[in-house]
Formats: sequence, C-alpha cells, structure tokens
Amino acid sequence: MEALVVDAGSKLLKAGAAVPDQSPAMIIPSQMKRMVDDDGPSTVSEDVTLDPIERGFVRDWDAMEDLLRYVVYTGLGWEEGSEGNILFTDPLSTPKAIREQLVQLMFETFNVSGFYASEQAVLSLYAVGRISGCTLDIGHGKIDIAPVLEGAVQHIASKRFELGGTELTKLLAQELGKSNPSMSLSMSDVENLKEQYANCAEDEIAYEKTQNCEIEQHTLPDGQVISIGRERYSVGEALFQPSILGLEEHGIVEQLVRIISTVSSENHRQLLENTVLCGGTTSMTGFETRFQKEASLCSSAIRPTLVKPPEYMQEDVGLYSAWVGGAILAKVVFPQNQHVTKADYDETGPSVVHRKCF
Repeated sequence: MEALVVDAGSKLLKAGAAVPDQSPAMIIPSQMKRMVDDDGPSTVSEDVTLDPIERGFVRDWDAMEDLLRYVVYTGLGWEEGSEGNILFTDPLSTPKAIREQLVQLMFETFNVSGFYASEQAVLSLYAVGRISGCTLDIGHGKIDIAPVLEGAVQHIASKRFELGGTELTKLLAQELGKSNPSMSLSMSDVENLKEQYANCAEDEIAYEKTQNCEIEQHTLPDGQVISIGRERYSVGEALFQPSILGLEEHGIVEQLVRIISTVSSENHRQLLENTVLCGGTTSMTGFETRFQKEASLCSSAIRPTLVKPPEYMQEDVGLYSAWVGGAILAKVVFPQNQHVTKADYDETGPSVVHRKCF
C-alpha cells in the first residue's frame, strides 16, 4: 500500500497516495461546516463554519481530526485497523508543539504504521528536481520566502509575512466597493471574482496606464451585475507595491533578494538561480511575467531565475508542488525506514518527531 501524502493549507487540503507524476487524488477546501444544535426550546440546528488551519498552522484540532478522518477513510479508502504510512508537509517555522500534536494525533487516534513530516520549501524544490534554491510561497494566509541549501531550510535567513490571498481578497472587496457603491458583495463572491479576473500588470508604468483600462460587466449568482476595471490589477500590484495595502515593505522580488543577501555570499548564485514559485496566488495571470521583469531590474548582481517543473509533471504543479515533493520523499523515507515508527513513538513520545523528521 502506497504511503499517503497530506499537504494541508489554510484554503485547500491536497492529499493522495504517493505517486509523484500524478496530481493529488483529493484537492478540497480546508474550511468545514458543522451542524450545531441550539439548546433552546425550538431545537434549531445551524451551520457553523470552522477553519481548522489559519495562516498555515493548525488552530482547531477537533476540526482537523474530523477533516483528516474524512480524507483518509472516506476519501482515500483507508480501513480502520489497517492504516498505513503517512507524510505531512510542514509550513515554514511550524512551532514544535504543533508538530508534536500532529504526530500524537496520527499514532494515538489514527493508529498509523509510520509517520514523516518535511518542510514545504524543501519539498517544493524536490518537485522541480532541486535540493538547493529559494522558494517564494504565496498562500491563502501567508507569504514564505525560504532559502534551502542541500535539503535544509536556512531558518535564520527565512522570512514569513502574515499576508496572503486573504488580504488580496479584502483589497479587491474594498476597491470594488468604491466603484460599485450600491452593490452588496459576499467575501465568497469576491474570492471567485479574484480567481477569475485578478491580473498583474507588466510593470509599474503599465499599472499606471490601467486607469483607462476596459470595464467588464460580471453577473453574480444572485443576478447583480458588477463592473470590474482597474481593480483586477490592484490585486497583483499589491505584491510588488505593498504600499497599496498600507504596508511599508519592499515588493516581493526585492524582499527575496534581500533575504538571500543575508546568506553566505558563496551560496547566492545557487539560491537565486534556482528560485521556485509556489502557492495558489503565484498562478495569477501575468504574475510570472511580472516577477521576471522585476527580477531583471533588481539591484542584485545575480538576478533571481525561475526553475520550471520537468515536462512530465502536470502544468499546474506550482499549485501543489509541496505535495509532489512529499510524494517523491515518501518513496525514499518509508522503504528505507527513515520514518517515525510506532515503536519509536511508544519509546520516546511525540518529541521523537524533532529527531527523526528534519
């Protein structure tokens, strides 16, 4: 039985058997709805929305257990009593307590045969055939920039920003509210509009010219018609000009270059010339082109260069590259017994994860 690989993000959970050249069998929302009974005399039930994962980290362990139970048993066909091996991807700078709680959940509640966890930045590089490089991961709830040397994340140099697709959705909602003042928009409507229309201008000059861009009409599910013009470009521009979000930060390309500059100079070329984009936001129309344009203009003597996935990989592998890297790694760690076994866990307890998974 193939090991299972689980990459649980704030917005989407990717899971499936460890077959690297296939996309994950399950790509489902992480958000859940739970029926809660009202204890009042009317005994009314209502849906409560739960987010097990916020900004990459598990925050609601009861909800996470329910989500994983659905994934491994209902979705992927494990049978209770004959569970196999499982590998999880770890977000950058995952707190020790969260890693320990996850391994405890897996052995004590799910009775897995074996467990392994590895950092998303390392796995995203494995997906494109590298062990050294730099990942720029723009997810739903965070941006992670992580230099990796010989399969090890350089934590001192790495940086996480509490900023991601969520903030871009809120920005789009604000901008659309200004140009469509009579409209009432739900955040799910805005999220869908962002995925359909968000765009990156080629450079700052092109962004300024979008003031005169064509206005499109979009009909919402409830029949309202909304006008979308320059707003679609503001979403992508905010990543390169964070002042649009009211932040005094450098754009992401400059951030990446500055982060690499803190690593030993002998490694600058190896890191910058093996840059990998990952996370759903990097699939925005025009993002890659804009990134490369900004990279060609940056102040560094060595410019960031993007690494493409191998031709046999799916085109949209950047959306789930950590999962693919996890599937590659699972083919090594479990057959070679480098993982945490039940015996390891029983002998040492949850802290064994720090010794065996790195």
